[in-house]
This record gives sequence, C-alpha cells and structure tokens, in this order.
Amino acid sequence: MTKADIVANISEKLGMEKGDVQATIETFMEEVKNSLEGGDNVYLRGFGSFIIKKRAEKTGRNISKNTTIKIPAHNIPAFKPAKIFVEGVKTNVEVK
Repeated sequence: MTKADIVANISEKLGMEKGDVQATIETFMEEVKNSLEGGDNVYLRGFGSFIIKKRAEKTGRNISKNTTIKIPAHNIPAFKPAKIFVEGVKTNVEVK
C-alpha cells in the first residue's frame, strides 16, 4: 500500500477531498519527523511508537580496501508497534 492508496481510502471512507486528506497526512508525517529530529519520541496509543534508538560505537570493515573502520555511536529512528497491533497482525495475516 502506498501513500496515495491511503489517501484514496481515507478520502472515500470519510467523504473528504483527496487534497485535504493528503495535506493532513503530509503534516502528520512532518510532525513525527520534527519531533524525532528534536529528540522526542511519538506515542500513538493502540498503534505504536516512533522512537529514537541509540546505536553503540562498533568496528566495521571496508572490504574493498581490506581495512577496519570505526563506526561512531549514532541515533536512528524506529517504529515499535503496540501489542494489540502485533496481535492483530499475528492472527490475521497468513504466513507466505
């Protein structure tokens, strides 16, 4: 499912203009990004959390030059689904 599919589905279900729905979704995504970039997590009860995960410093390899490199500690965005969300997927989605 793409963002366009989500916009079309919401527009159809709520009887709203697609442009209004798209603007709302774009604004929501921008707010989530701004919050995470500002160091704050986003919690959506019953859906999940957009969180900042801390990656520790580690040693990696540059295989083309056969040298080791140090990868510094850094933060990455992540999504942690709510338990009810996980259970719904487990019970409703067939394993392929």
